[in-house]
Amino acid sequence: MSASTTVRTVRRRSLRVAAAALIAAAGLSLTACNNNDANASNSAGRSDTAAAGSASSGSAGGAQGSAPEADAGTKAGGKAGASVQRCHTSGLTAAFATGEDAAPDPGAGGSTTTSIVLTNKSGRTCRIGGFPGVDLKTENGGESWSLQRSSAKFGAITLGPGESTDFTLNVALAEEDAEDGFWAPAHVSVTPPNETSSLTVDWPWGALVDQRGATHPATFVNPIG
Repeated sequence: MSASTTVRTVRRRSLRVAAAALIAAAGLSLTACNNNDANASNSAGRSDTAAAGSASSGSAGGAQGSAPEADAGTKAGGKAGASVQRCHTSGLTAAFATGEDAAPDPGAGGSTTTSIVLTNKSGRTCRIGGFPGVDLKTENGGESWSLQRSSAKFGAITLGPGESTDFTLNVALAEEDAEDGFWAPAHVSVTPPNETSSLTVDWPWGALVDQRGATHPATFVNPIG
């Protein structure tokens, strides 16, 4: 082999070694880049997942924390209430509460109270609330006194079959020996809220002070609920 041939051979080997070294370096560089990208991608994925998990947990926890049992009950009650129809006259009975503690006090020296009980006689649950119409009537319905309403606030009550609620009447009982200024009802006509038909019950107490023309009579009706 000549000297020139030896030199060319050495140069080729050097070039191949250099090329191999460049290829290896490029491969290492590419691998490093790929690994870095993959690591960055995986790191971003974990962060997103963690963030999403935190947000999800936070939202669920927040929802639970902002809906205490009372609120949940109110919401459930609202939904249930929306599907329950109002109580109709035909599904109710009315009667005065006549127990010893229920009787109005004739010696109250002004206004005392009596209660009228409404019972759900239907086979379904119903809701009732508000002011009933109350008309006091004399014997044979000759005269009528439509009671004014109080300023009391009210809600709504759900009555299952057979359940009852009541409302009160403030009444000014006349003195037993009064010769004038009194009015003696014989019956009471009760019209449930939002109804047009009535229930009639006998008046079980004595005469009332006649205040039918008064602006603020001591005999008036309070709401249901």
